[in-house]
Amino acid sequence: MDKVILVDEQDNAVGIMEKLEAHRKGILHRAFSVLLFNSRGELLLQQRADSKYHSGGLWTNTCCSHPIPDEPVSLTVRKKLNQEMGIDLQPEFSYSFIYKSVLNNGMIEHELDHVYTGKFDGEPKINHEEVKDWRFVNLDDLKKEINKEPEKFTSWFKIMMNNQALRINRIFEI
Repeated sequence: MDKVILVDEQDNAVGIMEKLEAHRKGILHRAFSVLLFNSRGELLLQQRADSKYHSGGLWTNTCCSHPIPDEPVSLTVRKKLNQEMGIDLQPEFSYSFIYKSVLNNGMIEHELDHVYTGKFDGEPKINHEEVKDWRFVNLDDLKKEINKEPEKFTSWFKIMMNNQALRINRIFEI
């Protein structure tokens, strides 16, 4: 069973819990999100596999998951990015934020999300058990698409794009 690291609002570990239980109860836990940009400043998105336990078929950031207990977050980030997208690189930590979102299947995302960023100009080799599709998108076009059809995107990704877009732009000087 997959476990998540429970944390307080200062990101201090306070325990470990089975992943689905933490999502059913809405308990704050550590997560990470990866945002990869190509040299044109376009963001690499993934469409989650339909079979995911929540948010299946929705578009989201390049990669996202939960750190493995007793493993450095950066190592889990690199392994998961390779597992899901077939991309072997080490993104850099950029910032973190806390959010809480009730999903349509009764799950509750309550996460302290560590955001990692990097540059990638290749073509991903997706794992179809995790990822249905992928695409690069211009940030201005992405914002318009999210405003027009928000139901096509994951809750955390919409929060990231609404609240963190300026920070992302500054990181990459786009």
